[in-house]
Amino acid sequence: MSSFAALGVRKEFIKGLNELGIKQPTEIQEKTIPYLLQEKADFIGLAQTGTGKTAAFGLPILHQINPKSETIQALILSPTRELVQQIKKQLFKFTKYVDDKIFLEGVYGGEKIERQIKNLKRTTHIVVATPGRLIDLIERGEIDLKNIKTLVLDEADEMLSMGFKQEINRILKYTSGDRKTWLFSATMPEEIKRIVKSYMNINAKRVEINPLSIVNENITHFYSLTTLPTKNEAIISFLETRPNDRGILFTRTKAGARKLTKELLDEGFTVGVLEGDMKQIERDKVMRAFKNQSLQYLISTDVAARGIDVQNLNFVIHYQLPEKMEYYTHRSGRTARAGDKGISIAFILSNELEQIHQLQSKLNIQFIER
Repeated sequence: MSSFAALGVRKEFIKGLNELGIKQPTEIQEKTIPYLLQEKADFIGLAQTGTGKTAAFGLPILHQINPKSETIQALILSPTRELVQQIKKQLFKFTKYVDDKIFLEGVYGGEKIERQIKNLKRTTHIVVATPGRLIDLIERGEIDLKNIKTLVLDEADEMLSMGFKQEINRILKYTSGDRKTWLFSATMPEEIKRIVKSYMNINAKRVEINPLSIVNENITHFYSLTTLPTKNEAIISFLETRPNDRGILFTRTKAGARKLTKELLDEGFTVGVLEGDMKQIERDKVMRAFKNQSLQYLISTDVAARGIDVQNLNFVIHYQLPEKMEYYTHRSGRTARAGDKGISIAFILSNELEQIHQLQSKLNIQFIER
């Protein structure tokens, strides 16, 4: 195992990392950081959420900032407000022991644009943004990106699946110059290949982290056979056997999420719900309560869970199996972050056993019945 110092990270950043308990580089960090620190070139990183990507691109960006220049030198695009806030917070923590201050600004929807415009008038070196809000700022002439040296597309496949294709193309066109582009994505659908072809160097270096080993290494996968009338009882007794554990329960539909939330609240559990129709302000409130542990459980649909990253989750429950295979990976990967161990358990009806077998063979994982 190499250390951050061996990868070329400066000691003042290592001091910040140590304070956050980040001592050993993850696989993506080992393969990415030395290259991005040395080469002024385009880069493609294929890795799931939870593999340590933020530090993999964030540390090289921080090394390249010239704090004496007041221009925006790096732009990081990310799909959701939560992820933008999280990246900004993490990079800010990395800079704790740096002599010259590096200033970061987050821009995203759901907050007054005037406030963000005012913040951008201050010295800003790095902007972390959702694509929609960034386009608004560009159109108003309130953000100057002509000096950016690095553009990061984080969770590129998520941004496209959320409908940001046009915005991303416009931002890539708008920032073309001698900037380098670093693209991070869990998968490589056609749309992303097109972006690579149109806007990036054909010989861009690629680093791929085996998604299966990453997502499932520290997760134990269970399934529990139940019937429709007894499913909720089975889930409640599972929760009662783990009074101190925290986790997320996934449903397929918004109505299912609301119904399960009500049932668990009636049973006296502290639980919040995330679903697609919620306003941003409600969503933020639930996420805050879950992160500060005043809620023990979160119930969510697949779409609403995008961009959630909460540490120390002991389990993920599949109230229903997801409709898409890759959603299982996204869901179960919410537990066992950063080297911790976790449980993923699906409560299934007998006619769903076939799906369990499919998941086993396609994702190369082993389910245990319990």
